[in-house]
Amino acid sequence: MWQQKIYDLINRDRKGMLASRIYDWYMLVMIFASIVPLMFIETYPIFRIIETVTVIAFIIDYLLRWSTSNIQLKKGWVSYIIYPFTPMAIIDLLSILPGLNLISPEFKLLRLTRLLKIVRLLKIFRYSDKITMFLNVLKKECHVLLSVLMLALFYIFITALVMFNAEPHINPETGAVTFNSFFDALYWATVTLTTVGYGDLCPVTDIGRVVSMFSSLFGVAIIALPSGVITASYLEELREYRQKRGEVE
Repeated sequence: MWQQKIYDLINRDRKGMLASRIYDWYMLVMIFASIVPLMFIETYPIFRIIETVTVIAFIIDYLLRWSTSNIQLKKGWVSYIIYPFTPMAIIDLLSILPGLNLISPEFKLLRLTRLLKIVRLLKIFRYSDKITMFLNVLKKECHVLLSVLMLALFYIFITALVMFNAEPHINPETGAVTFNSFFDALYWATVTLTTVGYGDLCPVTDIGRVVSMFSSLFGVAIIALPSGVITASYLEELREYRQKRGEVE
């Protein structure tokens, strides 16, 4: 059946079909080519050619996936209605929208179309096994990661409150504005907890410096915990993936 052949071609084939691999690499080239103009301030004629070619490729890919959505979703004719609202289909559609500039310059609203081109990078998720495995790891460990995130956000909020009320809003030594707003305190608490520490905001009181030391130490644990969880789960996911590949081969 023609639908099944198209579906095997455009989806990452598990039988090692060469045409499917070529299609994946072709789409990856189109994705990266489509964002090349974003790396330049000036506009060159070649960029319009690149945009035309990549948009056509994205439209064809979108239509092919829509036409085979009944195989993917397995819901009969209802699949054709549901598919446009699936996450990856929405990303595909947003990737096509910047191509409206080719139809009329009036669609160049505010830089919105340039920003939408960045969405095209999300299409890579469909064509990379490693990224797919990483997303599976995040889904599997979402409860642990959310718990760590909530703990970090709570600590950031508490330390921001302490710093905003304990630190002077103007540095008495330099006269520079420091924690002039609660957002400044949140910003400082975030960059300190993540052990980045840009140095643009610094505590001058003893209380602030003690909080800063605790935040730096606590930040190491906050970063190490999810890193260990993700690494262990990713290695397990990689082992299962290799076992499946071995069975298929």
